[in-house]
Amino acid sequence: MSLIMVVLAITLILSIILVIVSFWLPQMTPDAEKLSPYECGFDPRGSARMPFSLRFFLVAILFLLFDLEIALLLPLPWAYQLDNPVMTVVWAGAVLALLTLGLVYEWLQGGLEWAE
Repeated sequence: MSLIMVVLAITLILSIILVIVSFWLPQMTPDAEKLSPYECGFDPRGSARMPFSLRFFLVAILFLLFDLEIALLLPLPWAYQLDNPVMTVVWAGAVLALLTLGLVYEWLQGGLEWAE
């Protein structure tokens, strides 16, 4: 057998074993809490007009912003294989500088302070 066939067979057997075991391991005892819909920490049967804290929203936006930064900078190590890797490093540095300035601005404005 070729190496590819051996790897495919091991992968298939391991996947089947994991699927079978995953049906036996979890405890199937649902209660009222697990069966109720989850609405971002709000009671789904309560009023829809509850005030929403903007601090949670700000933290979520900042998380998405810096998560996007990581996604943009992940291909950077492969950029050294390009014809002109210096420009890639310059653009990556510009993105980092801009995001760092935004973080410093939020910090100075008090947007990162959780308690007042």
